[in-house]
Amino acid sequence: MSAAPLVGYSSSGSEDESEDGRQTRPGNGSHRRGQSPLPRQRFPVPDSVLNMFPGTEEGPEDDSTKHGGRVRTFPHERGNWATHVYVPYEAKEEFLDLLDVLLPHAQTYVPRLVRMEAFHLSLSQSVVLRHHWILPFVQALKARMASFQRFFFTANQVKIYTNQEKTRTFIGLEVTSGHAQFLDLVSEVDRVMEEFDLTTFYQDPSFHLSLAWCVGDARLQLEGQCLQELQAIVDGFEDAEVLLRVYIEQVRCKSGNKFFSMPLK
Repeated sequence: MSAAPLVGYSSSGSEDESEDGRQTRPGNGSHRRGQSPLPRQRFPVPDSVLNMFPGTEEGPEDDSTKHGGRVRTFPHERGNWATHVYVPYEAKEEFLDLLDVLLPHAQTYVPRLVRMEAFHLSLSQSVVLRHHWILPFVQALKARMASFQRFFFTANQVKIYTNQEKTRTFIGLEVTSGHAQFLDLVSEVDRVMEEFDLTTFYQDPSFHLSLAWCVGDARLQLEGQCLQELQAIVDGFEDAEVLLRVYIEQVRCKSGNKFFSMPLK
């Protein structure tokens, strides 16, 4: 038996309303004619209780101070969930060692650069899904991914990227082998996007693994001399050829605070 949803009430003295907006009739506790009704006090539901039910239509709160000042590309609205399809990358110790050399060098040009908290390669733009479309969307993705073969790719070309609004800059490793397979994956993801009338991926995409980011457009500082030096670090890193060759086993979808995994064949 599923639990009934909890509703946080305000402290106003208006009469109760049902979900469709109609006023409810008093129950057995109604007062006799001529008697004054006892005042009813409504208490807000504690946050600790509300947080026990994270799967409600209320999406995650929009607070840029909690994620480094990043600004949403679209405003948050109740029931709208930011959704993204991607290939996850589980960083090994040797990869983090490489990043420990790359990032401090890049920070001599742009000190505000910070390491990515998690690593992935995007297969979609960030799109908005209504809460009730999340599961149908994920099921459609799983159906598309079920027959797709696992494959290797290599990402060893340092490149500088920005988002469309030029409000963030990224240092990434561009895919240099496996590009055709990524295009095939995106083709399947795009078909699902079209089914749900959502934005498809970029034309002629540059698949890449983002390593670090900063707020603002820092291309001027990072391209040129800095980029050449970063590439030299990657090329000269011990076992870089083996380290940056990756086996793809799954695709993931993140919608709001929910994660869904789709294993490849």
